[in-house]
Amino acid sequence: MGKGAADWDGSPAVAPVEPPEAVGTQRGVPPRRLLVLGAGRTLLATTGVLVAYFVLPLNGGFSSRTMVVLVVGLVAVALLVAWQVRAILRAYTPALRAVEALALSLPLFLVMFAVVYFLLAGSDPGAFSERLTRIDSLYFVVTVFATVGFGDIAPVSEVARVLTTVQMVLDLLLIGLVLKVFLAAVDLGRRRAERMARPSSVEPH
Repeated sequence: MGKGAADWDGSPAVAPVEPPEAVGTQRGVPPRRLLVLGAGRTLLATTGVLVAYFVLPLNGGFSSRTMVVLVVGLVAVALLVAWQVRAILRAYTPALRAVEALALSLPLFLVMFAVVYFLLAGSDPGAFSERLTRIDSLYFVVTVFATVGFGDIAPVSEVARVLTTVQMVLDLLLIGLVLKVFLAAVDLGRRRAERMARPSSVEPH
């Protein structure tokens, strides 16, 4: 009699567990393709935000409504970050998902302040050390975020200085808190994916 029939102990046959990369939303997609798709979505998100910044009309001028829109926009970015953290935890490729999240939330955050600076400079030519174009506003907001401070563009009016101070405080929160949360979510998501990849053990009857 063959070995298989002689050694069978009556336990039910267990089908091999399919790895998480082959199930769910990423069913049948190889890792290299996941990387390409993630890079494409990252580039698309960043490009889309920048194109909207340069294309959309910004002729309303600076007013109290501008501040209200800025606050609402910041709250929306905070909600977006919370949703992204949840998506990272549930993703089969959490690190790639975190990169995609940053590629959307960070440009949105910076562009919102660039819009406010541009509107302020248009309404009050003396708000900054020079008149700001859209490129100048984006350049200024990035230098503030990067804490470079070349000094060629500086806030002059009290409103401009208050807005710049608010951005600097939020920059610190974004770097010190949001990035830390993203990294923690990546670590938890990776552990979850590893647990799902392990074959489940079945006790013999």
